[in-house]
Amino acid sequence: MTVRLSGTLSDFVAANVGEHGAYENVSEYMRDLIRRDKERTEQEALDRLKAELAHAYAAPESSYQPLTAAEVIARNRA
Repeated sequence: MTVRLSGTLSDFVAANVGEHGAYENVSEYMRDLIRRDKERTEQEALDRLKAELAHAYAAPESSYQPLTAAEVIARNRA
C-alpha cells in the first residue's frame, strides 16, 4: 500500500516520526492512526446501540409486541 502526502500533511507526519517524534517510522504512525480510527468507529456503533436499547427499555411495556423468531427474520429481510 502506498500513501502519498505533501505539504503540511507531510510536515506534520515528519514531526511525529523519528528522533523527536512519538513514532519510530511512518508505518508505525499509520498503523496507530488506523487502529484509533477503528476503535472510534466501533465505539460510535456501540454508543448508537446503547442509545437504541435505552430508548427501547424506556418505552412502556404496553408498546411491546410478542414476535416469533420467524416474524423477526421476515421483518428484517424487508
